[in-house]
Amino acid sequence: MTFDRPRAAVTIGGFCAFLDLYAPQAVLPQLAQDFGISAAVAGSTVGISTLAVAGAAPFVGMLADRLGRKITIVAAALLLTLPSIMLVLAGGLNQILLWRFVQGLLLPAIFSPVVAYVSEEWPPGEAADVMGLYVAGSALGGFSGRFITALMAEHFGWRMGFGVLTLITLACGLAIWRWMPSERRRPRPAGSAGRGGFVALYGHLRNPALLATCAVGFAVLGSMVATFTYVNFHLAGAPFHLGTAQLGMIFLVYPIGAAVAPASGLLIRRMGRRGAVVLAMAVSCLGLLATLQANLAAVVAGLALFVIGVFTVQSAAMGFVGQVAKSAKATAVGLYVCSYYIGGSVGAVLPGLLVWQAAGWAGCVALVLAIIAAAAALAWRTWRDDPVLCAAE
Repeated sequence: MTFDRPRAAVTIGGFCAFLDLYAPQAVLPQLAQDFGISAAVAGSTVGISTLAVAGAAPFVGMLADRLGRKITIVAAALLLTLPSIMLVLAGGLNQILLWRFVQGLLLPAIFSPVVAYVSEEWPPGEAADVMGLYVAGSALGGFSGRFITALMAEHFGWRMGFGVLTLITLACGLAIWRWMPSERRRPRPAGSAGRGGFVALYGHLRNPALLATCAVGFAVLGSMVATFTYVNFHLAGAPFHLGTAQLGMIFLVYPIGAAVAPASGLLIRRMGRRGAVVLAMAVSCLGLLATLQANLAAVVAGLALFVIGVFTVQSAAMGFVGQVAKSAKATAVGLYVCSYYIGGSVGAVLPGLLVWQAAGWAGCVALVLAIIAAAAALAWRTWRDDPVLCAAE
């Protein structure tokens, strides 16, 4: 089998985009203790990046529609090393929050154009499979960022962990530059960059199917960030009492999602997007219920099921954006990413404000279950399966 450079570049794009985004998550209990802050404030080190992503995403989509996918992706990946270096040198919590915010501003310029690139460079049947590779890369990147940071924090401190991530990010940017072909099918945007972009955004805001997909994305990341932020506090306390490196090992469930994600294209073609999403969300709910057991093996198995379901939904939703948006697809992806990461910001903080103090992990599980159920109902009611995609089987 020959090495497929375009598909490898898409996979690395997903890896690079998520390597840094959630890196502090595994050391949140340590940050809370070191800085004397609450769980909700510690969670803001994740939430502030996802908030920056949400704010930048729509405008990055317009930029990518104007400049091109590859140049935007490569430039963002290389520029990302600068705030990453400053994060290593940060002298306090406020500086950490500042540079985490700057990281969040750059990340949409990686994944928004990658998603648009996939929808434009591959036919619908193949695009579902390639999108699965992107999601697999994002799963591996999310795991690696958390695991490396936790491992380094245990032995050398969190600064060393962020330093290693900086070097990996640089290598990813260079690999994408080398292996990703320049796009062949990017349409030329009409009008000026600003006016044409805002006209396209206005048109997307009048697309009910796209707005419903954005809402599903909001629920997907909100539930994921809520789960993996507050399960760390749950496992750091009684009866588990896990240390920092052990908490990092919990994220080994992410490669399971990475392994399953490429098969999501087959599941979507067999069951349709709606059926695949409802089944995947049911699996995630079963996994969450398993984490209520006072048994570490049951919690890990439950988190693995949760990840499998969530990444399947993520692949289905992101692939659907390119189909329901008939033009300015990078701008449409930017709108989706905006909603997606607003959900992530809410998921990082809201459980700590509403349910953590009063009901602990059980309250967080109940909140996430309600979010998933609402998203499943919305997808079932508003989505329509693409006959071209189904016929590709």
